[in-house]
Amino acid sequence: MDEIINRVANSALEVFDLEDYYPNGTRSQIDISQWLFEGILLREKDFREALKNHDWSQYQDHFVAINCSTDAIIPAWASILVTTYVSSFAKKTILGTLPELESSLYQDILSQLDYTSYHNKPVIIKGCSKKPVPESAYVLAVQHLQPFAKSIMYGEACSAVPLYKKVK
Repeated sequence: MDEIINRVANSALEVFDLEDYYPNGTRSQIDISQWLFEGILLREKDFREALKNHDWSQYQDHFVAINCSTDAIIPAWASILVTTYVSSFAKKTILGTLPELESSLYQDILSQLDYTSYHNKPVIIKGCSKKPVPESAYVLAVQHLQPFAKSIMYGEACSAVPLYKKVK
């Protein structure tokens, strides 16, 4: 009987798994509309009072997205004012949605990595993940890997889609 050889494990192929860089922590969304009169009108005095009385400690060590779920036109200072309250508790605060928060977190993380270990190597960006890795993270990963990698594929070793091959 012939021995089964795992050619993927024995190859020079490097797996780049974005799930490995998923930042653990609670994600929270702060919807400014909760403090608007009838969900659409910002009354400055009432808004400031509501922010002052809000329990901001509930966002301790959270990743926070600030947005307004209604079509209200709110002044720019409103979200900035909310930020002044929450930022002393939150790990990170952005203006946007929860998916935009995920993208921002990955942008921070991927910009800090050292990609030199992928120099002239074939790289596969793992496609399946159990954690909510945003599509934008894959786009960012390719941009960071491309200057180093010999080739880049997406998916799993058994069914990878070629994306890039360095021209000599």
